[in-house]
Amino acid sequence: MGAGVEATGEPGGVTAWQKSSFSNADGGSTCIELAPGGRDVRHLRESDDPSLIITTSTAKLRAFVLGAKAGEFDHLI
Repeated sequence: MGAGVEATGEPGGVTAWQKSSFSNADGGSTCIELAPGGRDVRHLRESDDPSLIITTSTAKLRAFVLGAKAGEFDHLI
């Protein structure tokens, strides 16, 4: 994984995963879920494989989302 991003199993203390309100009608099986993980830590997982969790900092997640919105990764698709 990239610098500052760690793939883990279910982190301790995660009780509430949040799905986007834009999740599809099939129950949200193709969306990304987020959960807080303590001070400046965020966990992400894909709904159809909830056993794989990515852990990163709030700042790195924010930078990624802003970059995606700005089209910085469009060349990858």
